Amino acid sequence: MTAHASRTGSDGEEDADLALDDVDRQILAALLADGRASASDLSAVAGVATATATKRRQRLEDAGVIEGYRPVVDFAALGYDVTAVFRLDVVGDGIPPVLADLRATGRMVGVYEVTGDADVVAVGKFADTAELDAQIKTLLTHPEVRGVNTNIVLDIVTEDAPLPVADAESG
Repeated sequence: MTAHASRTGSDGEEDADLALDDVDRQILAALLADGRASASDLSAVAGVATATATKRRQRLEDAGVIEGYRPVVDFAALGYDVTAVFRLDVVGDGIPPVLADLRATGRMVGVYEVTGDADVVAVGKFADTAELDAQIKTLLTHPEVRGVNTNIVLDIVTEDAPLPVADAESG
């Protein structure tokens, strides 16, 4: 089966669909398991020649299906022992500056504009509760924020787990 991937280009226009087949999905799954997989590794997993695997990976990168490669970091090992989830109620058209300010903190690992009771949900990592408290106070005094609900994470069950690369048509 073939799935299609499309993305919006830097000009705001949607690029043409890229047909993804089983070989592409096998290459993507292998890269999700190990972002440093060599062309030889990818060719073995996908059952294609090394040159084919290299071309397929390049095509997926060029199409924006693969946006980049990054290490999986244990934030606790870096001293970020506190994880918190923030739900923000934002005034009218204040979402863009709130998102920009959250992005600029350097502590948020995820920021989402959402539907429901909150307008924005953010996940942050902090060295300690004093640093978290300072962030909460900053949010509470932000002129565009009406309210903040904060939860401290007790146990991280899963984080940064890759989704399986399945055919979008089959679920």
